[in-house]
Amino acid sequence: MKDLFSKQASAYAAFRPTYPKELYDFILNYVNGREIVWDCATGNGQVARDLAPYFQKVIATDSSAQQIENAVTAQNIEYSVSPAEKTSFPDSTFDLITVGQAIHWFNFSEFYKEVIRVAKPEAILAVWGYGLLKINPMIDKVISDFYVNIIGPYWDAERKLVDNHYSTIPFPFREIQTPEFSFSFEWSLEELEGYLTTWSSVQKYISKKEVNPVIPLIAKIKPIWVEEKPAINFPLFLRCGRIKNR
Repeated sequence: MKDLFSKQASAYAAFRPTYPKELYDFILNYVNGREIVWDCATGNGQVARDLAPYFQKVIATDSSAQQIENAVTAQNIEYSVSPAEKTSFPDSTFDLITVGQAIHWFNFSEFYKEVIRVAKPEAILAVWGYGLLKINPMIDKVISDFYVNIIGPYWDAERKLVDNHYSTIPFPFREIQTPEFSFSFEWSLEELEGYLTTWSSVQKYISKKEVNPVIPLIAKIKPIWVEEKPAINFPLFLRCGRIKNR
């Protein structure tokens, strides 16, 4: 898995959006047991934190030690540094395995082998992500131009999987039909700037050109930023399936 987020781990923890309760309610409706869950590629632990009230134990892993260092803590969350595709977990351990906004970076075949190995019989795998935010037509147009024409060449190829809402990733499980989700926040212009700066393409642009492209973007948005904290809306997509073990 590419390490594109260690450098901005603290900003990632501060500005990445959290997921709605409706998403978890839908997934948990299909989970048979509540003993132990694996949150893979946990990042700053936002999903691990949300799952902690529902399970006796949450095991959360990430390939980035810096991300783990910035993760939220809870008494029943256990963090460790580990690649998604190869862990030290015993066979048939987990009731649920989750991946939030990260599976597009994985080696699918190797990760799925590991999922099948460590999942309990009839456990659930839930993977989800979110697409480009929307605010209002005027601001959306400016951000879309930035997304495509300014930082577009700096996105890794895996970003297309997100743009396609994970519809093109392999998913060799007994898939559960899922509804469309969305979630929103009321953000200041400074919070929007912080979030945009966490994008891997922005970080790559900064590394290559030694300037932050978000700064002129925010300057363009500022005159049309009418409300102090408008609603920032994200489309949220989920693929969920029951794991058939060996």
